[in-house]
Amino acid sequence: MFGNIDLNEMMQKLQEQMQQADNKTYTAKSGGGLVEASVNGKLEVIDLKIDDSLLEDKESLQILIMSAVNDAIKMAVEDKKREALNMFGGMNLGQ
Repeated sequence: MFGNIDLNEMMQKLQEQMQQADNKTYTAKSGGGLVEASVNGKLEVIDLKIDDSLLEDKESLQILIMSAVNDAIKMAVEDKKREALNMFGGMNLGQ
């Protein structure tokens, strides 16, 4: 079914690639850079920067934080999808 592909080798490569992806950092900004959020490949927020001018506008601050965090998470998810497709796209499964 998989031709000459070593499944153990394929799984090892996949694990290595996933570990590398977990160590990547994805950063997104909102409000023209007033809020900056960074997440890692595990989708954990690892940094959050907020411009002092937003500290008295709670509603705007909340919206901008959510936007930046969601954008950073979206970047991480899309990168993981792209990496998985690249890995499996490079294999000749079934040939």
